[in-house]
Amino acid sequence: MKKTSRQIAAVRLWWVMARSHHALRLLAEQSITNAGLCLTDFAALEALLHKGPLTISEIQDKVLLASGSMTAAIDRLEKRGLVVRKSTSTDRRARIVQLTGEGRRVAAAYFEKHARDLEDLMSVLTEKEKRQVYTSLKKLGLLAAQKLGGGRRAVQEYGPSTPSIGGRIHNRHEIA
Repeated sequence: MKKTSRQIAAVRLWWVMARSHHALRLLAEQSITNAGLCLTDFAALEALLHKGPLTISEIQDKVLLASGSMTAAIDRLEKRGLVVRKSTSTDRRARIVQLTGEGRRVAAAYFEKHARDLEDLMSVLTEKEKRQVYTSLKKLGLLAAQKLGGGRRAVQEYGPSTPSIGGRIHNRHEIA
């Protein structure tokens, strides 16, 4: 007998969310690669643009990438003259990565283009629908993080290996 309930089963909701995320992520990544950067390089530039100078490990925490991947990205960006590494006076072992003038210009231009692409993509939703989706996903994410036992840290450690290239992009992996 077929159910006549208007309720959506959790499994079906999960499937729709997963498929939607996959398609949206691919479009967001396409926006970045069309601008001429790989995803890792864009993520590092974007973190530096919005957070200011950071260590490589701080950038990693912001964009959820492995140490080797982030080091390679910083090497590529440094070679292009977009970032520089500087020593700190407080910890001789740590190196701070910061945008050069050209890096700031490039990062801002790429981010602005990417943000426009995302706005175009999300324009199918009304402002009310955007708020509903945002509130619902945030609520689910907080519950999942709580069940993982670590709040924001759990989301960072157990989140997807690819940055979520949309939403509140300048701090993309903090749910709360």
